[in-house]
Amino acid sequence: MADDNVHDTSSGEFEGENKAAPTSAPAVEEKAAVRNQSIAHSSKDVDLTEEERVRRALNKKLANPLAGYSHAELEEMGAAYARKYQVGDESDVMAFRAGAVCAQDPAKYDSYPGLTDEDKEVMRREFTNRWSQPRLLYLVIVLCSTCAAVQGMDETVVNGAQLFYGKQFGIGDDSKERDTWLLGLTNSAPYLCCAFIGCWLTVPFNHYFGRRGTIFITCVFSALACFWQAFTNSWWHMFIARFALGFGIGPKSATVPIYAAETTPPGIRGALVMQWQMWTAFGIMVGYAADLAFFNVPDSSGITGLNWRLMMGSALFPAVVVCCFVFMCPESPRWYMGKGRHAKAYQAMVRLRYTKAQAARDVFYMHTLLEAESTMKMGRSKMLELFRVPRNRRAMQASEIVMFMQQFCGVNVIAYYSSAIFVQASFSEVSALAASLGFGIINFLFAIPAIYTIDTFGRRNLLLTTFPLMSLFLFFTGFSFWIPEDNKAHIACITLGIYLFGVVYSPGAGPVPFTYSAEAYPLYVRSYGMSLATATLWFFNFILSVTWPSLNRAFKNQGAFSFYAAWNMVGFVLTLLFVPETKGRTLEELDHVFSVPSRVLAAYGLRQIPYFFRRYIFRQDVHPEQLYDRDDEDPGESSYVDPEKRV
Repeated sequence: MADDNVHDTSSGEFEGENKAAPTSAPAVEEKAAVRNQSIAHSSKDVDLTEEERVRRALNKKLANPLAGYSHAELEEMGAAYARKYQVGDESDVMAFRAGAVCAQDPAKYDSYPGLTDEDKEVMRREFTNRWSQPRLLYLVIVLCSTCAAVQGMDETVVNGAQLFYGKQFGIGDDSKERDTWLLGLTNSAPYLCCAFIGCWLTVPFNHYFGRRGTIFITCVFSALACFWQAFTNSWWHMFIARFALGFGIGPKSATVPIYAAETTPPGIRGALVMQWQMWTAFGIMVGYAADLAFFNVPDSSGITGLNWRLMMGSALFPAVVVCCFVFMCPESPRWYMGKGRHAKAYQAMVRLRYTKAQAARDVFYMHTLLEAESTMKMGRSKMLELFRVPRNRRAMQASEIVMFMQQFCGVNVIAYYSSAIFVQASFSEVSALAASLGFGIINFLFAIPAIYTIDTFGRRNLLLTTFPLMSLFLFFTGFSFWIPEDNKAHIACITLGIYLFGVVYSPGAGPVPFTYSAEAYPLYVRSYGMSLATATLWFFNFILSVTWPSLNRAFKNQGAFSFYAAWNMVGFVLTLLFVPETKGRTLEELDHVFSVPSRVLAAYGLRQIPYFFRRYIFRQDVHPEQLYDRDDEDPGESSYVDPEKRV
């Protein structure tokens, strides 16, 4: 972990003041407050290089590129934009005059007289009833949710099918090292493709085919690969078919959240990011249900393994559904704008909003944001900026930790191998599939509250709470395999441990990593940071799924589950030391959050341990330490002050 020096910003003036004559308590407190504020300012001034000041200024401009303009200037800017790109007739020009003013601060729509009563009522509902949206926008939401279900189903139908095709392909003997590695390699093939090829196709696919085109192509890949898997007759043939599935999973997993963000209003944008995770969990549950539904299908004449073939092939149906209606939804207005097709962008946005003024507001703001982004040329590769700029490096450090731990918490061991685990726990095969379906239902149901808890309890707090619990339940599951098989508690405890793990994972390590990574990076490098985060996720997904059969063979279930239980404790420590809270922070405040040196954040995290025991165990009246001080002269910013230098 990178550790950065902290400049000593205390001065001799303060030392002299400490030797002054005693004063009253209020005066001392007032003087201390002044000192802290001075330290905050001097720390900020000394620590920032000129290059870093430029970055922060540009990032602040991206936060609201329209800040500082008068209403008259904004009206002229909106009208000039509409006429320059010939977006429509004179009524559309008037809409852009009003929309440009509202884009500066959407919450102050009521103070602008240029809006009609209908416009004001629509904009009021954005705050009072954020889910009051046009029907076509709900179709976009259905599209994104179905794509998430496609992904979940693609991942989990293999869970039950491997019980059968492993034996048929000669790689199903758990006692042979060769078989366990080949089974793991076959199951993990899509994630190998995602990590090294699929995720990196997102940019060219989106550039040439657009958001809808990329979704269509990736769902075609998914449907064809699922169909192909059903007709394989050897392990290497299955490996190739599943590797091809990665071309459908990788670009889709990155494109759909982008499409949702670019078409939906800000009020529901965050909820839709969360719903991606929730509907992926739904698809995982449907995959388990398909495995159970086709279990008893007998072989027909000339077809061996018809049941597992139907399991693998069933995942093509939601992908076909997406292909059938994806082009009923409009293309992303931002994609049109990136291609210089501003009239098309406006027409698409009009279909997704109630009024022209509402659509003009969002299109004009999108245009000014793209203009601001185009000015951000720092003279070096943006990918290198992730590593060389301390603020970006710390954000990357935290993002990579949470993405890595989403996999190494062990959840996909259960997602991909739960049926085999339950069979080893003395379940019958059909009972193992039913138990896996139970895990899928729990995973889906407990993902729903995450929409509320992630913004209520915070990202860091959720991880610090759930990692120890997940560790406990994995230890409990592994140790339960030592209970004699003829004892009913053997099956009951194993099932209970896995289910409790799902209960804790779904609102914690499930949704937090994607949300955290999406907000941690500055806007000008966010796409690169998210590409790295997604590739990290799929790479360690591959590592986990390829190694589990061999890990299980070598260490048995007791040792294998304990291995991932230990990783959850590692995740707790890494989160405590190196993952700051990002809930409720503006872009400018996040700059200051990630400007705290790693060693200082780690020391702060260690001090949280005695605070927790004193407040929640011993019930003492203690106040939490504040790592960031508000700067009264600039309320939009939050300044770090080294605790050792506080007066």
